[in-house]
Amino acid sequence: MQGQKITKNSDGSLNVPNDPIIPYIEGDGIGPDIWKASQLVIDGAVKAAYGDARKIHWMELLVGEKGFEKKGEWLSREALAAMEEYVVSIKGPLTTPVGKGIRSLNVSIRQKLDLYACVRPVRYIDPVPSPMKTPEKVNMVIFRENTEDVYAGIEYEAGSVESEKVAAFLKNELGADLPEHAGIGIKPMSAVNSKRLVASAIRHAIDNKAPSVTLMHKGNIMKFTEGAFRTWGYEVAKELFPEQTLTEDELWDTYDGKAPEGKVVIKDRISDMLFQQVLLRPDEYSVIACPNLNGDYMSDALAAQVGGLGIAPGANIGDTCAVFEATHGTAPKYAGLDKVNPTSLILSGAMMLEYMGWKEAHDKVIEAVQKTIKKGVVTYDLARQMDGAREVKCSEFAAAVVSEM
Repeated sequence: MQGQKITKNSDGSLNVPNDPIIPYIEGDGIGPDIWKASQLVIDGAVKAAYGDARKIHWMELLVGEKGFEKKGEWLSREALAAMEEYVVSIKGPLTTPVGKGIRSLNVSIRQKLDLYACVRPVRYIDPVPSPMKTPEKVNMVIFRENTEDVYAGIEYEAGSVESEKVAAFLKNELGADLPEHAGIGIKPMSAVNSKRLVASAIRHAIDNKAPSVTLMHKGNIMKFTEGAFRTWGYEVAKELFPEQTLTEDELWDTYDGKAPEGKVVIKDRISDMLFQQVLLRPDEYSVIACPNLNGDYMSDALAAQVGGLGIAPGANIGDTCAVFEATHGTAPKYAGLDKVNPTSLILSGAMMLEYMGWKEAHDKVIEAVQKTIKKGVVTYDLARQMDGAREVKCSEFAAAVVSEM
């Protein structure tokens, strides 16, 4: 195969050749439609930014329904090894049956590759329809812990031998009061995983001159898991970033509420209250670090404020590799119709380009998407909400974006 591998240095920096090999997973349902559109835009941006000097060589990995049909495996060891070996990859949405069948492939990829930071930037694109009066105030990045919390997958069905054993231990050994024959899930949260997630959020804030990092938690009720997440977050700020950070108390006690230049304010908010705050005062929050379940809810809720999951990008980043992905699901009823909005995966591709250090190509994508939507050239989901919009197919939207480059 043509092209060269991206490699990673011991300090976390990347060595990106001009002809990198990047694995991709089409995804299930609408995955092939939005991947084809996104690949067109990503390649177009690289061409517009660098001419013939740089080119991505794409390598398909068979995962999900395609992997099961062709290889008998939903997620093979070979595919996981390739994602790690080639350092940077991108994927469409993958099937996850609700309440039965295979476990979430998305969660499996994150856990098996230790992609502990789910990074989801949320920013308004004018004039996308929004339920908010001032959606332009929403400009946040969610750092969601990806490997533990209730997503750890330690769960036992109601009435099963395993759940009865766990219940008996909790009752007899620890004095817990449980309903009879309850389904049981375990919520592990650790200092090491919480601290590395918060540290990555703080580094992002420092690198991007963001004013604050907010620790989102439900520590008033779950004191030894989410309350500990809050404690560990403040600890890692002091341990690793003492010169670049200060607490909210220090901000007011020492600086009368005005942060010195170059300082990132570390603050915390109880999760349900923060949901209200991002609606009422979104401009007060820039980077939010949170446990797994909180991050899932919050990133979707913020996406709704700026137009929905169809325009929400995401990435799963660890110490060895990164996988960029569409935030939304597979929408099987639209599969093969060339209909749905590919912007989520397109913007995830832009995040990937920025992660690779190809900032010029990243900027081409962002600017071209904004120009296209501004002209009212949109897919059906936005066209039905925008006056005077011209509805186009998924592939036509991608071609329109490229034409703006």
